Amino acid sequence: MYQYDEYDQRIVDERVAQFRDQTNRYLSGELSEDEFRPLRLQNGLYVQRYAPMLRIAIPYGNLRADQLRMLGHIARKYDRGYGHFSTRQNLQFNWPKLEDVPDILGLLSSVQMHAIQTSGNCIRNVTADPFAGVAGDEHIDPRPWCEIVRQWSTFHPEFAYLPRKFKIAVNGAEQDRAIIRAHDIGLDLVRAAGGDIGFRVLVGGGLGRTPIIGEEVSGFVPWQQILNYCEAVLRVYNLHGRRDNAYKARIKILVKALGVEEFARQVEAEFAHLKDGPSTLTQAEIDRVSSRFDDPELPPEPAHDEAYTAHLASDKAFANWVGRNVRAHKAQGYASVLLSLKKHGVAPGDITAEQFDAVADLADRHAFGEARSTHEQNLVLASVRQADLYAVWQQASAAGLATPNIGLLTDIIACPGGDFCALANAKSIPIANAIQARFDDLDYLHDIGEIEVNISGCMNACGHHHVGHIGVLGVDKNGSEWYQVTIGGEQGNRAALGKVIGPSFAAAEMPDVVSSLINTYAENRHPDERFIDTVRRLGIEPFKTRVYAEREQRKHAHV
Repeated sequence: MYQYDEYDQRIVDERVAQFRDQTNRYLSGELSEDEFRPLRLQNGLYVQRYAPMLRIAIPYGNLRADQLRMLGHIARKYDRGYGHFSTRQNLQFNWPKLEDVPDILGLLSSVQMHAIQTSGNCIRNVTADPFAGVAGDEHIDPRPWCEIVRQWSTFHPEFAYLPRKFKIAVNGAEQDRAIIRAHDIGLDLVRAAGGDIGFRVLVGGGLGRTPIIGEEVSGFVPWQQILNYCEAVLRVYNLHGRRDNAYKARIKILVKALGVEEFARQVEAEFAHLKDGPSTLTQAEIDRVSSRFDDPELPPEPAHDEAYTAHLASDKAFANWVGRNVRAHKAQGYASVLLSLKKHGVAPGDITAEQFDAVADLADRHAFGEARSTHEQNLVLASVRQADLYAVWQQASAAGLATPNIGLLTDIIACPGGDFCALANAKSIPIANAIQARFDDLDYLHDIGEIEVNISGCMNACGHHHVGHIGVLGVDKNGSEWYQVTIGGEQGNRAALGKVIGPSFAAAEMPDVVSSLINTYAENRHPDERFIDTVRRLGIEPFKTRVYAEREQRKHAHV
């Protein structure tokens, strides 16, 4: 975990004091709504459908136990007893009172947290692989680089008023678990033939109204120059990005309009002026930032624990949980544990105050005081002794955090949707709950295998529906809530956008639609073939035909 230095703490404390004064002036009538709006957005405070929403930054998803406990305290005292993890690895409170927000930010600053740049047309929270530092396929730990980008981008004067919000993700492993191809800038840590570290740079990815997979603009930027190169990308965007139309303001639109070759040419021309400039990194700077991470020294452990092996053989429920929720670790005798925030009947990504405390306890007892949030709206205990896994499972089960469904159909990604968000066209949570209720047989879920279902309440795509194996998008149809379905999307190294199967569906139809898709897959799959592989092999037509034919049958059955 990164530990603040005196400058980090001073910046956060000063921001709290500044916003407290701004809020008091607004409440007393000294600031108008128009004057206050950019100030609150700079501090992560939105006005949602029913109440303010405060978005708290969790840089690259890392959380300490004391921070989890503080979030639980805030949930109890200032919200309605819960919070919501977003697909940006951030935490949102949906019900704080405006006058309480400065006090909340003050509490957050006491545990090295803040809400800076979680909104507005600036560089947002930098995201990364939630298994960074512990994954077996990792070649370079991305966390120090994420922290460097965070420090560089915070309050950078050139990036305070970009044409639109801007998102950066960093990956350092063989498998991309940060969806770098769906970000404005995706940074992929690589080694040159001689062993030198650098970055492959992808630009112009993004979901939303116009989903686009990012394209490579440089195959190798030396690590010393990466901030200069990113600044060159942002300067080209700042110069040419549209400010007259919010729907066409993202960098992906600019890259598409210019073409990636011309965009890359302009970036290289700008980079020629910035190379070796003030933002050039040195080994001393890398060492300074890396030294602020207090990663634990993992005591040596045997490769196999006999008690663990015995529990696997004798307890089917535990074995199922290990199969779905436990991941291999690079250190012998350790594992990484995924805590599911997808218990049936609960909004995906929601966590109660009591569960915050439970995760903090698990982290302190078994995971060296640390947890991680994921863009899939779950939590990770990065380093757990194999010998402790049975105890972790028991304690997580008691807290409602051990549903063995990671990667399965009910591990649904969903935005808050129309239940909270003023931008949403339709509700997301009831659709997720209805699908979970239809597929509540864990044995069946394990049989049909890995299927990713992503749900967004509007075209902003906060639920990442475009890259779901099954994507669901809420749309407005004559004032009613309807849902468009895509299939064939995928995240990771083979990132792809799903294809729309046809006209939209009413909310009540959605469990039947998903059932039709799953039944088509089950009847046509090859041995050990995932849903996404079957869709790629067959195309969308067999799925589309089945879905709409069965829809017509249901209509006639009710006539």
